[in-house]
Amino acid sequence: MPLKNFIIPIFIPELACPFQCLYCNQQKISGQLKLPSDTEIIKTIDKHLQTIPDNSHIELGYFGGNFTAIPAKDQQHYLELVQPYINAGKIKSIRCSTRPDYINEEVLDLLSRYNVKNIEIGAQSFDDDVLLKSGRGHNVLATERASTLIKKYGFSLGLQMMIGLPGDTKEKALKTAHRIIELKADNTRIYPTLVIKDTKLEELYNKGFYHPLSLHEAIDWTADIIKIFEKSKVTILRVGLHASDGFMEGHDLIAGPFHPSFRELVYTQIWRKQFESLNFEKEELIISINPKELNYAVGYGSVNKKWLKGKYKVVKFVLNSNLEKRAFHVNYSRQKNT
Repeated sequence: MPLKNFIIPIFIPELACPFQCLYCNQQKISGQLKLPSDTEIIKTIDKHLQTIPDNSHIELGYFGGNFTAIPAKDQQHYLELVQPYINAGKIKSIRCSTRPDYINEEVLDLLSRYNVKNIEIGAQSFDDDVLLKSGRGHNVLATERASTLIKKYGFSLGLQMMIGLPGDTKEKALKTAHRIIELKADNTRIYPTLVIKDTKLEELYNKGFYHPLSLHEAIDWTADIIKIFEKSKVTILRVGLHASDGFMEGHDLIAGPFHPSFRELVYTQIWRKQFESLNFEKEELIISINPKELNYAVGYGSVNKKWLKGKYKVVKFVLNSNLEKRAFHVNYSRQKNT
């Protein structure tokens, strides 16, 4: 049985980031308003280790800022904090997130000495017009160069993408997903663009110059993107932003396709489209499915099951652990009277 993967997240908001992207307010996204001290980082690590099952593959991730842009001595300090856990076998490796224009040989030489195995790049889009309108401060070529160099050094590459940025279209988003695959990314994260308080995007939204995706549109785009990544075996680490207290209480979110169960909504949609190929001329439906997929197949709020019950007199789900992910077998009984 493969080991379960866990990432212990350490958020470093706004540290050394040279640009303020239109959509970005990392403090409100992460729910963290200040830099963590060494003591806080160690307490966070210890707290997570107490709850993670034995025989798990555990990484520590430095997220939320621009890790490789901070001074090398500070990078080294943060990395050294984790080394005792790695030497003791409690943590396997480190990952960090950063911008593509702050990746070079010197940076990668340092990271490679401290058990960093995965580097996540905020690609966001592989369309130069979208990057320019979003205030990213780099172009597509910078992301391509950074990705190539990271793979050359033997790191695992993560390329994060956002959908619904200014100037984005579904066609451009699908192109971004395909380019992430072409650059041999090992993993990805998919984030719908949200209008967050105290950002430049909020100003554009209030003036009517920016219109976020609807929740329906975001689900539709993401469902198609996920199928592209799954076909190419790219691991999807996250779908949708973390539900911080500020988002849930409505203090920090101005507009956009936020839902605390966004990933479940997307997988519900994927299953719904699969069910549309069923034979609706029958009265009874029995679906065999992998137990891990049951919640998604039934759907968020049982929406898929309710929809199927509108088509059949009887709908049953039967669990079969031998079926692969999103595979299902169907048995029908009794033809509808005509």
